[in-house]
Amino acid sequence: MNRAPFIALDFPTWEMTSTFLEQFSESLNVKVGMELYLQNGPAIIEKILNKNHRIFLDLKLHDIPHTVYGAMKGLAGFDLELVNVHAAGGSMMMEKALEGLYAGTPANHKRPNLIAVTQLTSTTEEQMQEEQLIHTTINESVLHYATLAKHAGLDGVVCSPHEARLIKDHCGNDFIRVTPGIRLAEDHIGDQKRVTTPQMAKELGSSYIVVGRSITGAANPVLAYERIVHEWEGKE
Repeated sequence: MNRAPFIALDFPTWEMTSTFLEQFSESLNVKVGMELYLQNGPAIIEKILNKNHRIFLDLKLHDIPHTVYGAMKGLAGFDLELVNVHAAGGSMMMEKALEGLYAGTPANHKRPNLIAVTQLTSTTEEQMQEEQLIHTTINESVLHYATLAKHAGLDGVVCSPHEARLIKDHCGNDFIRVTPGIRLAEDHIGDQKRVTTPQMAKELGSSYIVVGRSITGAANPVLAYERIVHEWEGKE
């Protein structure tokens, strides 16, 4: 996959999305999440693909294995880079998600990479312990979910940059670490908790980064994107 940052297209309409994308002269890595997908339907995927952008479809599926299998079988018909599930759905659900992707991917096409969400970057260790009743450290929880995902045959996980090195060391460099929660140093962190800059994410072992408001909320999104790429790629 192209290593450029994924831009989170957290818009409610195609018109807003299209206006944003038209500012860029190059093909982008973009993330389509629930806000955009659920308010516009599968047609939004085709519209973005027709503009030659690469898509991480971030729906975080979490349901019984049979349902997730069917959903992934349908999504496999799109030319996606990444799709995901919640690791908390369990090993069988993750295995059936992967089976669904294989079953639905057209002949002579590469199936989308499948990754599992470990702990959301908006979740603190205290919140995890008190509300999820997971009485370990957040690093232990994230690594446990990553290990389950690897054993289920998945290609990687979603985690914060702070856990990326730990996962790389235990699951191998080829096991993808997609890290949201990326901000420029001067940006407000919003509802995110476990965040870093693009440069720090690279140093911590992220495979890919996802950046939203630092680009989409910038006065000049193109310049903000170029700065993030510059930091991510470690150029002098």
